[in-house]
Amino acid sequence: MVTSPTASRRPSWAGRNYTLLTAAAIITNLGGHGALIAAAFAVLDAGGDGGDVGLVAAARTLPLVLFLLIGGAVADRLPRHHVMVAANALNFVSQAVFAAVVLAGDPQLWQMMLLTALGGTGQAFFGPASEGMLLSSVSGEQAGRAFALYRMAMQGAGLGGAALGGLMVAVIGPGWVLAVDAVAFAAAGALRAFLDVGHIPRRAPGGGLVADLRDGWQEFIGRPWLWSIVAQFSVVVAVVGAAESVFGPLVAEDELGGAGPWGLALGAFGAGTVGGALLMMRWKPRRLLLAGTLCVFPLAAPSAALAVPLPVAGLAAVMFVSGVAIEVFGVSWMTAMHQEIPEEKLSRVAAYDWFGSVAMVPLATALAGPAEQTFGRSTSLWGCAVLVLVVTAAVLLVPDVRNLTRRTKGVVAAHANGAADAAEDPEGAAPDGVSLEKPSA
Repeated sequence: MVTSPTASRRPSWAGRNYTLLTAAAIITNLGGHGALIAAAFAVLDAGGDGGDVGLVAAARTLPLVLFLLIGGAVADRLPRHHVMVAANALNFVSQAVFAAVVLAGDPQLWQMMLLTALGGTGQAFFGPASEGMLLSSVSGEQAGRAFALYRMAMQGAGLGGAALGGLMVAVIGPGWVLAVDAVAFAAAGALRAFLDVGHIPRRAPGGGLVADLRDGWQEFIGRPWLWSIVAQFSVVVAVVGAAESVFGPLVAEDELGGAGPWGLALGAFGAGTVGGALLMMRWKPRRLLLAGTLCVFPLAAPSAALAVPLPVAGLAAVMFVSGVAIEVFGVSWMTAMHQEIPEEKLSRVAAYDWFGSVAMVPLATALAGPAEQTFGRSTSLWGCAVLVLVVTAAVLLVPDVRNLTRRTKGVVAAHANGAADAAEDPEGAAPDGVSLEKPSA
């Protein structure tokens, strides 16, 4: 057999599925990060205020919370790439209509809320399927490096998307940015249609959706490191999300000069995540979750910087550092999940992870406007920073968080057993050379 030069230069773990997943994630992140800025400024351009921006953001995350658990069970039941493609199709339609409404002029608040809610519904089914697909597409000692490279590519695309999106909103308006995001969803969905799930063992018949959810819950609640960090992030994601999706554009509009500077700050965060991913391609902390959790503390800094507020250069520097820190956590978290969770339960456990992480986001974003009116913008942002520090300190009290260690040989053995099981299945297929998609999202 002749090996092509391209294949010979590619790492052994970077197989077909991994390459397709990475390419599709780059495309959606290029469009999606600009679209987040565009949605906020579409509301402001239509005459909305901070409360309206919060309502639109909440409309995106509410269906995400409602349908995530069902999405996880469906993704462990059906071919994961089919679920991903269907979700991308829904996101394409919702963003295309959102763009048309904005470009037509005078978009109504209820229209923007409905269309972002459809996008959130698509994400609820896409997220667990995507994470399960990625975690099942990499194996062996290089899993952490694979996750770091994937996240670096994804975050690098987010960096470009945020910077370009902020510039495009300022120059041509939010409607065209939303249209670009719709095209990105269509292109990414086309790539994901070619994913191969033949290496994933077929599930034995029996049981229903409720049984699947119950089984996933038992797997989730039986691991203290898992549920405690998800509980921590239910607060962290909510307050950071409110700060960045509601208060950030308002501070940018009133103090920093509009969408362009805010896009630059988000771009600096993206640059930090790329730097963090580069770091994690070389650094393999033995205590995975201890290293990751310590790096959550810097996530309080952007809220504090907006509360001051710092000038654009200072805000960008703070966002860069927090980007590096969250990427250390992200790679460590994915490696722990890959190491500890059985393959056939990955999407269901990922769904409980996502559910806990975003459950409070609709409430936080909806309350951001009233909190600003009641306590003031600066006080509300300082409150966000304090909450991040408190819950992160609390989770370090859990012994499993401090002590869970990297088990390279155990991971290799576990995946070898999984491959053997797949080979014994007469209807299954051997892995395709790679023993394998949260925000993430």
